[in-house]
Amino acid sequence: MWKEFREFALKGSVLDMAVGLIIGAAFGKIITSFVSDILMPPIGLLLAKVDFANLFVSLDGTRYASLADAQAAGAATLNYGLFINVVIDFLITAFILFLIIKQVNRLRKPAPLPVEPETKDCPYCKMAVSAAATRCPYCTSELE
Repeated sequence: MWKEFREFALKGSVLDMAVGLIIGAAFGKIITSFVSDILMPPIGLLLAKVDFANLFVSLDGTRYASLADAQAAGAATLNYGLFINVVIDFLITAFILFLIIKQVNRLRKPAPLPVEPETKDCPYCKMAVSAAATRCPYCTSELE
């Protein structure tokens, strides 16, 4: 069983997948940082100095100055600002992955065109004749 697992784990596709997952996780962290640290602050500034990370609704009805205060008090909250950040994070990641996959598909070689066979078999004598032949040179039968 150990031998089978080792063979499976060392296959090229499994190793490629593992590398892809690690790079994807690092890429996700970069996008998350971009959204929360670079993209959302100017958007919040344009929208009357709103900090999306602090947009929440307290379910116990008490008003808190910030999400951190509500969490420190142990209040149940709906954190819709954080959800907006995650949705924007996902959309940017999905768009960038779309662009990458589009480029990879463009760089791949196109599938070879099907090649017409150079010969065909005579239906009467079963000999190989030219595909352009209209009469079999062996049995002189007319070919379609």
